[in-house]
Amino acid sequence: MVSMKIAVTGSTGLIGTALVRSLRSDGHEVVRLVRHRPAAPDEIAWDPVRQHVDTAGLVGCEAVVHLAGAGIGDHRWTEAYKKELRDSRVLGTAAIAEAVASLDSPPRVLVSGSAIGYYGDTGDRAVDESAPPGDGFLASLCVQWEEAAAPAAEAGIRTAFARTGLVVARQGGAWARLFPLFRAGLGGRLGDGSQYWSFIALHDEVAALRFVIDTESISGPVNLTAPEPVTNREVTAAMSRVLHRPALLPVPAPAIRLALGELAQDVLSSQRVVPRQLLSAGFRFAFPGVDEAIGAAAR
Repeated sequence: MVSMKIAVTGSTGLIGTALVRSLRSDGHEVVRLVRHRPAAPDEIAWDPVRQHVDTAGLVGCEAVVHLAGAGIGDHRWTEAYKKELRDSRVLGTAAIAEAVASLDSPPRVLVSGSAIGYYGDTGDRAVDESAPPGDGFLASLCVQWEEAAAPAAEAGIRTAFARTGLVVARQGGAWARLFPLFRAGLGGRLGDGSQYWSFIALHDEVAALRFVIDTESISGPVNLTAPEPVTNREVTAAMSRVLHRPALLPVPAPAIRLALGELAQDVLSSQRVVPRQLLSAGFRFAFPGVDEAIGAAAR
């Protein structure tokens, strides 16, 4: 293994924390872009809204992984919060892309975060990276998010967009909210349960990001989802099986819309997304099935 210097934004989030830990455990040097005044040798200052990056800290980096962005499910989607979601992604990505493009010796790859929200509601139809964008706020946000990385690609840097699905983890993300409910016997399907959830175990998410860094043939959109998406009804049954708890309390769609507002469309929509790029390049999932992914997270 050849040690690399790799820069990461969003290093305190669910995925970023796990990625930094994984990279360092294998001997790579990781520098973290932070929005506060740097207080440690591994920290680089940046301000995504002002689109400022201390490029001196990026010198020598062979890869940059850009994961920063306001949490999709952290608040109701008011107009003000939708602007924060958009600015944190679009302005931040533009800042990173322009910073790496300006370097005399730029990194060989930029892995920029994105999401399967790009595809909108796909119903029962399976989609891969060749599918066009869907409709709605998340789809338009993902389009703008990915377009903001253009300066890096135009500078000849291999640029990949990690379109991540629902990450199965207890520590954070949407799934973290499910574990305590199901452990308390309060879990149940959401709406009619027929909507597809394209999931990925946190272990496989990190492994896939590292695979994209290392695989020269991968560029453009790459779906980070397990090979076989499942319906919410199947997720509910799997949570019940793995955690040995009943799942008897379905949450009707009107109640979800009342509680979550516009965010409910993300919970109730169906996204049957398959990882064609990863599979074609030879990536092997450690936890391809939903029971396996939930079991790994529950340990």
